[in-house]
Amino acid sequence: MLVRDAMSSVVLTIGPTHTLRQAAALMSARRVGAAVVHDPDAGGIGILTERDILNSVGLGQDPDTELSHAHTTADVVFAAPAWTLEEAARAMAHGGFRHLIVLDRGEPVGIVSVRDIIRCWAPARQHVPA
Repeated sequence: MLVRDAMSSVVLTIGPTHTLRQAAALMSARRVGAAVVHDPDAGGIGILTERDILNSVGLGQDPDTELSHAHTTADVVFAAPAWTLEEAARAMAHGGFRHLIVLDRGEPVGIVSVRDIIRCWAPARQHVPA
């Protein structure tokens, strides 16, 4: 199975000046665990995840004043729609992250998460004896 078959095509894109509270509200409303941060001044595309927001709040930072660009991962590993799920899982395991932005011709077309991969693999493997 390929990344294009598993990815969510709901791509939440926010700007670098969104506060963490704004980002969290948008992510919650869309029921997604990550947002693409488009910041042309910082080199383009980054990712802000629910874990980034949780880490900030855990440090006692104010989600109403902390801006997304300060918590965005800019050194992003991107997936291609034609990658296999095994390739995506390997990239996630190697990098220690749970989301990959899927790019097609340089544009974000989706996000694939560990949950997406498990959802695809679970039905095919549910008949394996324990």
